[in-house]
Amino acid sequence: MAYKKYKLYWSNESLDNLENILDYLNKKWTPREVEAFKEKLRKQIDIILSFPEIFPISQFQPRLRKAVLSKQTTIFYEINGDRITVVYLFVAKKNPNKIK
Repeated sequence: MAYKKYKLYWSNESLDNLENILDYLNKKWTPREVEAFKEKLRKQIDIILSFPEIFPISQFQPRLRKAVLSKQTTIFYEINGDRITVVYLFVAKKNPNKIK
């Protein structure tokens, strides 16, 4: 069975989110813990690229799907043809209604 190939894109906002998360983690966690977080993120992105519809549709933005990365972090992404765009990395302390 052939799987559809998707191209991954990151919105500017999601890149900013990731940078802020990593800055915070680098201050609070050990380098080993930060690397484990990055590896977990890579694996979750691989799952999204392989099976993008496996994750539920967001109740806040129906055009988006959400993949829980950790108790504190959720990946919101959009499927558009052969493109998957990571729109936002949500940290549990923020208001989900503000996701665009």
